[in-house]
Amino acid sequence: MVTVAEAIDRLLETYRSLPGSNYVDATLILVVAWFGSRLLIRFLGRPIARRFQRPSLTKTILSGIRAIVMVLAASVAANQVGFKAGDILLSVTVFSAVLGLVLAPIIGSVINGLFLLADQPYEVGDMIKLVDRNQRGYVEDITLRYTKIFTLENTFLVIPNSNMRDRDVINYSAEDTRSRLSLQLLVTYEGDLKQARAILERAARETNEVVEGGPDIRIGSARYPSAPVAYIKDYADHGVLLELRYWVKDPYYVGRVESKIQERVWDQLDAADVEIAYPHSHLVFDETSGTASVEVTESERRTRPEEFDAPD
Repeated sequence: MVTVAEAIDRLLETYRSLPGSNYVDATLILVVAWFGSRLLIRFLGRPIARRFQRPSLTKTILSGIRAIVMVLAASVAANQVGFKAGDILLSVTVFSAVLGLVLAPIIGSVINGLFLLADQPYEVGDMIKLVDRNQRGYVEDITLRYTKIFTLENTFLVIPNSNMRDRDVINYSAEDTRSRLSLQLLVTYEGDLKQARAILERAARETNEVVEGGPDIRIGSARYPSAPVAYIKDYADHGVLLELRYWVKDPYYVGRVESKIQERVWDQLDAADVEIAYPHSHLVFDETSGTASVEVTESERRTRPEEFDAPD
């Protein structure tokens, strides 16, 4: 009588005697490793995220774990089909020069990606600005090879990390999301400067996105007033240059906030003794100016006789 174990052994021997069974085994190993790595990532994802508290670093670690599982599975599958370690070393020796040339840019981006993860200049979800492109956007993803940015124009920028490390990047979301902005206004010398400064400060305070006041905001060792403040910046050629400095709560709608403030300033200037200055020149003639020849046309004499006709 044949036992169950003996029956299973015979079935396995029959299966192994079939042509191509080793390739089936290799395929099964890779499939099991694929689904097993997904289950492992799902199991380890939450603890790793709590440990590091950085989405980019968490994703990199989980991707590394999955890659290690797949590499180990690939090595076992290669052994099943008779691919030995010596063959791997020979292949690496033959193709090392070619692969070095092809993979050099990728390796450089990976190394710079490690530096980015270590330096933490920005994180997933941060709003940044690329100074050289004068373009702002949100960091969508950070990998070892590239950084993906979702711009405010509803487009994606995928930039290799080797290029990102060479760029000047402004991070608007680092730690404190409050950002300091400024608005300049040139008013005439004849206007009321005190009233003009009050108009600027009031226009900023009446905007919901602006920090109205409170404790001073600390930047490094310096402290700055949180409430909007208007200063006299310069006595310019055509007027007095005023500068409004204010803080916004979030840096995500800067253009909208600036537009609201300028609209309120424009509305309040109509009822105030303040005028916006523009480039103009006054010509003054006196006894030291010499003489000038002036010719009056007949049409001007007919239209404005009171200016040109001498009294009787």
